[in-house]
Amino acid sequence: MQSVTDQPPVCIVGASHAGVACAFALRHEGYAGPILLLDQDPHLPYQRPPLSKVLLAEPRAIGDFALKPREAYDKENIELRLGVRVAAIESRYRYLRLADGSRQPYHKLVLATGARPLFPPVPGLGQVPGVFPLRTAADIEGIREAVLKQKKCRAVIIGGGYIGLETAASLHKLGVAVTLLEKESRLLSRVTSPRMSDYFCELHQRHGVAIHTGRQVTAVAQKGNSTLVCTNDGSTCEADLILVGAGIVVNTELAATAGLTLDNGIRVDATARTSDGHIYAIGDCTSHFNPHYGRYIRLESVQNAVDQAKVAAAALCDKQPTYNALPWFWSDQYDVKLQMTGLSQGYDDTVVRTEGPDSFSVWYLKEGELLAVDAVNCPKAYVVGTRLIRERIPVDASKLGNALIPLKPEALRSDF
Repeated sequence: MQSVTDQPPVCIVGASHAGVACAFALRHEGYAGPILLLDQDPHLPYQRPPLSKVLLAEPRAIGDFALKPREAYDKENIELRLGVRVAAIESRYRYLRLADGSRQPYHKLVLATGARPLFPPVPGLGQVPGVFPLRTAADIEGIREAVLKQKKCRAVIIGGGYIGLETAASLHKLGVAVTLLEKESRLLSRVTSPRMSDYFCELHQRHGVAIHTGRQVTAVAQKGNSTLVCTNDGSTCEADLILVGAGIVVNTELAATAGLTLDNGIRVDATARTSDGHIYAIGDCTSHFNPHYGRYIRLESVQNAVDQAKVAAAALCDKQPTYNALPWFWSDQYDVKLQMTGLSQGYDDTVVRTEGPDSFSVWYLKEGELLAVDAVNCPKAYVVGTRLIRERIPVDASKLGNALIPLKPEALRSDF
């Protein structure tokens, strides 16, 4: 795409991993026109994964985790406008209506609007002090300030997903007494197997975190200088701060103002283009068709955000890319690194391969085909599993579970 500097810019709404990656990828692809990157967060765009890990547990500045230094935006002639909220998209006339009432024309538009924390409808949750989600730098600053105010801080975490567990591990390092409440019968119930749920429950309990499953928070109320958290079994616990990790809400409201097709996110094609040919969408807010699994999926991961950003940038430069990446994720808790590859939804069989006391992997299969692998302190299982899944190499389940058989694709094949 040959552009001229006097035309409206490519506007990118959202300056997290996806938006920043797209802006720089556009320059890499040779786009010469103006690029405008807008975000309502006032901080220089920063990495999100460290929020619940290093940044919460250690006294580090958010600037240490900037995605790019300020000079990089200047060097690539990318205009960065922070602390700006976009109120609506006037797609017919191709301009953004900003919250201050002004208008911003665009040549092409990229939505990287991401998601926001879900606050469950619990009576009193929005009326007591010391309640935090864990999504932005401001959240981290508030949590750390609340912890430092208390000599013996007590925290209640609502939600036993990865964010809740990572937060529990980080707060434990700060000396906080942590109680985690999960309404389902086990941790991570929507994303992993009972074997993995049991492992992480035991891991946190070994470190002194109180884990309670099957406990739904029913009410929150002020009690002196602390907060009383009530659950469905009639029990209560006191907290100095409450962390909410109960899920997310996809930010599709802006896309709706442009009349874009929505389906568990903003529906996009293999080039990240929406139902409007002038608008693209990338990252956590999108629903895209995954050829490997044969269905539309929405992913919340840095990998997906960056990969989609590069595809969108190439497409905006009149190239013909397609997005066909295999999903992968990771989680750090205490001294444990969990690496996940593929999607396990729909599995009908699991195989556990044990390499050591805290080194094992869970392999998920459906009708004999390998869908996904969860690897705990076992990077080789992650690497081998990724290749087996991507290349659809047939595997022998009995070999997967036998640690005496080398962890190599050729040794695990079912047709050898």
